[in-house]
Amino acid sequence: MKALVIGATGSIGNVVATTLESRGHEVVRASRSGATSVDVTDPASIAELFTRVADVDAVVVAVGSVPFKPLAELTRDDYLTGFTGKTLAQIEVVRQALVHITDGGSITVTSGVLAREPIATGAAAAMANGALESFVITAAAEAPRGIRINAVSPDVLENSPGYHASFPGHRPVTDDEVGTAYVRAVEGVITGRILPV
Repeated sequence: MKALVIGATGSIGNVVATTLESRGHEVVRASRSGATSVDVTDPASIAELFTRVADVDAVVVAVGSVPFKPLAELTRDDYLTGFTGKTLAQIEVVRQALVHITDGGSITVTSGVLAREPIATGAAAAMANGALESFVITAAAEAPRGIRINAVSPDVLENSPGYHASFPGHRPVTDDEVGTAYVRAVEGVITGRILPV
């Protein structure tokens, strides 16, 4: 299987790419700064990426930036930044991937624990993650040509200790747990699912 992993230099994307490679898949690693570059906030950049990579069997998107601020300090622009940087960026990849992915292929986006568990300063991230998860459920029901669409929703990552203090009481998830969730989404038969890790 040929898989495109967008955000492959990040904490999640690198785990996904490495896991899929270890399972014998051909992985194209894309990121903002890598050899295969893409800016997911720019639809033209996404289109150029799909032109370069050509047909793929799976697309995994592990990108997204959201502001973390106390609720009373969040502005409309903060919410717009979170929605554009995490939700709309991934939805645009899905939209364009539908044209380029092979019949029966899979598209997996990345949301996060804040869609279901609150933390202080996490309102904008919760909004972005929740919107993305709601999109997945309906988009999967309408996806053409047997294409499957899922989201993986990880908790705070063990490989990112700088964030642990912001998630009191959360158990950081391991690279193996994260990789396994994406394998399930990419290689399995499920669609329209949110896979919490």
